[in-house]
Amino acid sequence: MLTFTIRRLVLSVPTLLFISLVIFLLLELAPGDPMAQVPLTVPPDVKEKMRQALGLGEPIHIRYVKWLIQFFWIEPQVLFDHIFGTSFADGKLRVISWQTRSPVMDLVVQRLPQTLWVVGVAYVLAVIIAIPVGIYSAYKQYSIFDQFGTFITMIGFSVPPFFTGPLMVVIFAVNLHWFPSIYDTTLVVDDLESLGKQIRQMFLPVMVLALQITAQISRFMRASMLDNFNQDYVRTARAKGMSEYTVVMVHVLRNSLIPVVTVIALGIPSIFGGAIITEQVFAVNGIGQALISAIQANDLPMVQTLTFIFAVLIVVFNLIADVLYGVLDPRVRYD
Repeated sequence: MLTFTIRRLVLSVPTLLFISLVIFLLLELAPGDPMAQVPLTVPPDVKEKMRQALGLGEPIHIRYVKWLIQFFWIEPQVLFDHIFGTSFADGKLRVISWQTRSPVMDLVVQRLPQTLWVVGVAYVLAVIIAIPVGIYSAYKQYSIFDQFGTFITMIGFSVPPFFTGPLMVVIFAVNLHWFPSIYDTTLVVDDLESLGKQIRQMFLPVMVLALQITAQISRFMRASMLDNFNQDYVRTARAKGMSEYTVVMVHVLRNSLIPVVTVIALGIPSIFGGAIITEQVFAVNGIGQALISAIQANDLPMVQTLTFIFAVLIVVFNLIADVLYGVLDPRVRYD
């Protein structure tokens, strides 16, 4: 397992380099000009100087190499300096946002807690709901509960967040006035009253994100349980006189969780993609909203960095899923 993990880590380096090149080239070829929002009264020579100041006058391969060095070498030094109080990154040029003229990673650090709160709570809630629902649906196959669960999960699969988000806003915020439609990122939780406000404002975005994840994991859990119910070891356990609870919750569940755990690990990066739309709908001042704002402003450094961070998450959690599969299933051997 250690050899496999090291090999995958080594292979992830050229993979991420290739992904970074693709992202960089696609954004370079995309239409749009960072000077488009500059007032028309600004003379052309001033605009050209502004373009030079942003580094747009350099060849594309020079800009790509500089961005790689800034992301992989200078930004880790900044983090090291922040943790240990050193000064390795002093005076070195970081990845700078064209829109805010501040380091991109500083903006990411500022907005990341809001995204993690919404995404983390949604994912944990989805897993807590999906696994029991999948277990009971498989055990009571074709029952009313199973059919109702199948109907709800099909809705969760089919309806995208950009539809369920405004729909929940109209129903629960506009008509019923139960929950706020706008997420207040300035709220400080320091007592029970503010905690209640935080829970109320998180309810709608968390439900929108959790709906899709719950649908996906519950269906995988149900299918995995049904597959194991027909195995010989289940009939043997029942023939030995074991209780139905022991058969289902010990023998069947343990083996059924092996593929589901990998699905849970692989689904973590995807929920960040769903958060991009959800944060726009509920005005959550997180990473997703920063990405949309950067795209609208043609802020290429911000878009490149955030997109690449999402790509890193996908590569990392693919590796975690493979390692977990080998740890949970003793039949799997990578070495």
